[in-house]
Amino acid sequence: MSIVGHGLTLAALATAVAGALMLGLWLRAVRTANAAIVDVGWALSFTLVIVAFAAAARTPATTWAPLALGVVAWSLRLGLHLARRVLGKPEEGRYRELRRRWSPRADRAFFVFFQAQALLVGVLSLAIVWPFVTAPHAGAAADAARLAGLGLIALGVAGEALADAQLAAFLRDPAHRGRVCDVGLWGWSRHPNYFFEIVVWVGFAVHAAAYPWGWIAALGPVVIASSILLVTGIPATEAQSLRSKGDAYRAYQARTSALVPWPPSPPRSGS
Repeated sequence: MSIVGHGLTLAALATAVAGALMLGLWLRAVRTANAAIVDVGWALSFTLVIVAFAAAARTPATTWAPLALGVVAWSLRLGLHLARRVLGKPEEGRYRELRRRWSPRADRAFFVFFQAQALLVGVLSLAIVWPFVTAPHAGAAADAARLAGLGLIALGVAGEALADAQLAAFLRDPAHRGRVCDVGLWGWSRHPNYFFEIVVWVGFAVHAAAYPWGWIAALGPVVIASSILLVTGIPATEAQSLRSKGDAYRAYQARTSALVPWPPSPPRSGS
């Protein structure tokens, strides 16, 4: 089988693995009326995908292990963080809104939604599959791409963890109830967690550039950034924030970068 053929076969395997997990999580969501668990499943799916890829790898572990460790570190950190935020808690506002829109067939619609996330895992697995199916190019450029990719992954995981920790600490303080979090990274970006998520996927793509056909991994950051900017990320999150915090969030929008961390704008004169 060709390199591309084997890569596509593993991507199909990733879709099947994620689909089975999402089926189980959908059944749980039906029982608990909390569809937010889909986010937990999406993140943790990639750890299962790495296990499946390792079992089917055509290359020695020294080729794929560094990337595998990066993917698992990102997947487990994000998945466990989301689990702490979701399990045993009321359904998040974004999903309550979807449930309202899709009523009275919300369970059926959420089944399609959960499986669409599994399909997305399969597509995105094309960003991480190449070290499992072929050796890297020889030469300093390929070595630099692998190291740079791993560095970006580490930066993204660390930045996302810091942003999540800062938000969690802010929300734990009863004095901050109903307020907009604008401390730390959140004072420079309304969505620093999303920014560093994109950095992680850019890291996957840069690492893959060291491999034949690795340019296909550029699909990863494009899909993730498009989703964050246009679909389920910033639009849905900010709509919920505006519903819950109103003018306070509008003022935050006016002074704070939407995504890329940047010094906040000074208050307008007369405001």
